[in-house]
Amino acid sequence: QVQLVESGGGLVQPGESLRLSCAASGFAFNLARMSWYRQAPGKERELVARIFNTGVSTNYADSVKGRFTISRDNAKNTVYLQMNSLKSEDSAMYYCNTRLWSTDYWGQGTQVTVSS
Repeated sequence: QVQLVESGGGLVQPGESLRLSCAASGFAFNLARMSWYRQAPGKERELVARIFNTGVSTNYADSVKGRFTISRDNAKNTVYLQMNSLKSEDSAMYYCNTRLWSTDYWGQGTQVTVSS
């Protein structure tokens, strides 16, 4: 079955960096579009970044452009989110996502807290 397992979250101070990882299994990862979403308390889940199967094409939310970088290693079935210059407003639960045959699959999430 499809499994997405996130890791790498934590508590950091404003301006610091974190790298999230999402290990995928149960599907043809090298053919799949992968995304990172986030959800803060009381807010809707929002798309942060997306990467297409070859890793060449990416999309970012305006709020993270220039600070976050999504990448993937198809040999390791893993997608990453490098987050630099973190701000308090980046605090949220971050979720890995893929859509297969019109069905969305989600990981359990990893918490990112940016606070001084």
